[in-house]
Amino acid sequence: MRVARSLMIFALPLFAAGCQMLAPATSHPTAGLSRMQGELTSVDGKLMFQPCQEQRRFVVSDTGNTSVLQQAASLSGRSGKLFADLRGKFSSSAANGGDGQLDLQQYYRLERGTASCDDPNFKFQTVIASGHSPEWSLKVGGNGMILERENQPPLALPYLEEQLGDGRFSLSSEANAQHIELWVAPQSCVDSSTGSVRHLSAELRINGQVQRGCGYFGGARND
Repeated sequence: MRVARSLMIFALPLFAAGCQMLAPATSHPTAGLSRMQGELTSVDGKLMFQPCQEQRRFVVSDTGNTSVLQQAASLSGRSGKLFADLRGKFSSSAANGGDGQLDLQQYYRLERGTASCDDPNFKFQTVIASGHSPEWSLKVGGNGMILERENQPPLALPYLEEQLGDGRFSLSSEANAQHIELWVAPQSCVDSSTGSVRHLSAELRINGQVQRGCGYFGGARND
């Protein structure tokens, strides 16, 4: 469970507990906003958002100036369908051919296809990051993190989190005589292999060697 300190430590066993809810702050920038995942499509020049496993469609209004229109246009393939992880204010009144309107304030990721709607682990994770050349991924939960690297077995680790200001933070751990760090910044990042767009840039540092990648918040982190 996250607590209101800038430095936190978590212990093993990893991912043994269920979803851990975060205590809301008294005044939080996401107050009154909802985060949803679903399908993003372009219809008659408008963006429409349909949440996972739902039939409702919301007309997207980019009130947060997120540039989602440009990002979606550059990423969509032949089908024009994208998976989107968004936060904003949802209204149920019918508008402009939809079942309601989404006043978009933030996007966390945009991906081709909609397979991510079926990810059973998303709600238990706080941060997910990955990169290429060589391949690596880091999945962080309330009880620890799992590092996967090309040609190496998965490594389960406890970690420290340090807030660095301006939305930046780092995760660090010591294991098998290795110093492992993940440095994260709130900066739009495009995956060099898939073209997917993430809202975080990430650097994995192992004994001083840097591997760059992208990341996003999981469903267990309410930032």
